[in-house]
Amino acid sequence: MRVLGIETSCDETGVAIFDDALPAGEGLLAHRLYSQIDMHADYGGVVPELASRDHIRKLVPLVREVMTAAGCQPQDIGGIAYTAGPGLAGALLTGALMARSLAYAWKVPAIPVHHMEGHLLAPLLEARAPGFPFVALLVSGGHTQLMRVDGIGRYQLLGESIDDAAGEAFDKVAKMLDLNYPGGPEVARLALQGNPEAFAFPRPMLDRPGLDFSFSGLKTAVLTARNQTPDYPQKTADLCASFEAAAVDTLIRKCLRALKETGLKRLVLAGGVSANRKLRHDLAEALKPLGGEAFYPAPAFCTDNGAMIAYAGCQRLRAGERAGLEVSVKARWPMTELPAVG
Repeated sequence: MRVLGIETSCDETGVAIFDDALPAGEGLLAHRLYSQIDMHADYGGVVPELASRDHIRKLVPLVREVMTAAGCQPQDIGGIAYTAGPGLAGALLTGALMARSLAYAWKVPAIPVHHMEGHLLAPLLEARAPGFPFVALLVSGGHTQLMRVDGIGRYQLLGESIDDAAGEAFDKVAKMLDLNYPGGPEVARLALQGNPEAFAFPRPMLDRPGLDFSFSGLKTAVLTARNQTPDYPQKTADLCASFEAAAVDTLIRKCLRALKETGLKRLVLAGGVSANRKLRHDLAEALKPLGGEAFYPAPAFCTDNGAMIAYAGCQRLRAGERAGLEVSVKARWPMTELPAVG
């Protein structure tokens, strides 16, 4: 089955075609991604109304481009998957309405996809894909969650952030340090030039049992250090490096705790923050003594993209799931509410 995937949950328009008849790692026929970063940079963050309008402007050209790149005609498409939540309601509706309209015109089924399930399954696009069960760390601008995954739709929430998500903390630290938007990559870039031991920032919630996260206090610690430390040439880089070290250390130690509690050895890392080089490097080193394995999406599929939606939708379409003609989206949508596949 060839599935067209459409992603419009926030500020990136993603379109892709996935073919499940091809060998593992080769099923992605074409994908395109348009980022709205330059447009939102003037405002220091995403403006929902502008995001929705830009999705409308880019969706049709991107669908045409992907169909051409994949060598597909409408009759070659067996289904259409679209992000139905969580995300910005207006942005979600643009993709949902486009998907439903195409499905109706092409006489193929449509399927709504959970945005975070797409991220969770993105590593399965790779030739080296994890088998079930595994522990997954979903870490992005809006989510920080640890899940036990026993199959598609078989998810057990182990822990999550009780305040800021990790990616959100990166962005807020960037803003308080007057860095460019988007802030997370800027913090990581400057951290390479700084001393991670320059500031002794806390590792939140590691002194208590459980797998929940908290990054609000860490963010406040950075603000306090910025205000109370005299300026010097390396100050901003040192703040970034010390913050990144604390955030990464916290994420890794909670991952190791989750693996120990579940007795599993495989760990999937997905979401925008999973592209962070220090997180990937330090996690690989931490897993070596345990004989554990880490699995990641390709860097292009860490952030929002249509490929992960096409893949996730394909699995549910193959299982017989179908959407009706009505169009509904969910700005908030717990992943544990999803039905199991198989």
